[in-house]
Amino acid sequence: MHVVQLEGVAVRVVGKTLLSGVDWRVEYGEHWAILGPNGAGKTTLLSLAAAVRHPTEGAVSVLGHRLGRVDLRSLRRHIGLVAASQRLVDEDLLEEEGATALTVVLTGHTGTSAPLWEQYGDAERDRALRLLADLGCKDLADRPFRVCSQGERARVRVARSLMSDPAVLLLDEPFAGLDLPAREDLITAVEDLAATRPVLTTITVTHHLEEIPATTTHAMLMRDARVLAAGPVSEVLTSGNLSECFGRALHVDRLDGRWYGRAIRP
Repeated sequence: MHVVQLEGVAVRVVGKTLLSGVDWRVEYGEHWAILGPNGAGKTTLLSLAAAVRHPTEGAVSVLGHRLGRVDLRSLRRHIGLVAASQRLVDEDLLEEEGATALTVVLTGHTGTSAPLWEQYGDAERDRALRLLADLGCKDLADRPFRVCSQGERARVRVARSLMSDPAVLLLDEPFAGLDLPAREDLITAVEDLAATRPVLTTITVTHHLEEIPATTTHAMLMRDARVLAAGPVSEVLTSGNLSECFGRALHVDRLDGRWYGRAIRP
């Protein structure tokens, strides 16, 4: 059973093609990075893996269940999703009520916007505290979420997504809007998850090579709604592939497991 499997997948909306002819397979314990220019289809691809969208053509299976033949609400309990572009809980309400970071993480146990206190016991509280510690922010437990920095909020959201013990963690541009220290803190936290949870699969969508964790095992490059290249990260993230993907001459370097890219001046 594969974590994610796409066969001949296309997605079209109002005559616009968002994905075309996509074949993709993700195995347990792999860590993928998906890159490409704006409009390439990255977020659409992730929405299929998150079981929040159905394909127009082809077959999509997530955790061994084919979309269209499974209760999506039940399936999503095994999928962790953190998207910078959307709030997955009613954070405005939580802020108005002065909810702490610990409370935000606890809502991940019930998958609700507001806390359901009767469903949180000592076991759930201890798990939420451990997850905050795993993400390097246990000291935020009693801090009101509204006063947390953008970087702190990002790590709290990842901790929340792990409360249901998902088999796969999907990160859609999780570093957007973060300054350099906050970005590095979150990358370190993601790398630590790969080390402490060997079965957990991660898929990260990003625009920047510098945001790819050193623990990444596989990469996919997308352009014009299609997959340009996919496979082991060292085979995909080459200067030639990145240049073709982004439409300009690029030079790619790797240092201490991290990737860097720059344009080649004419």
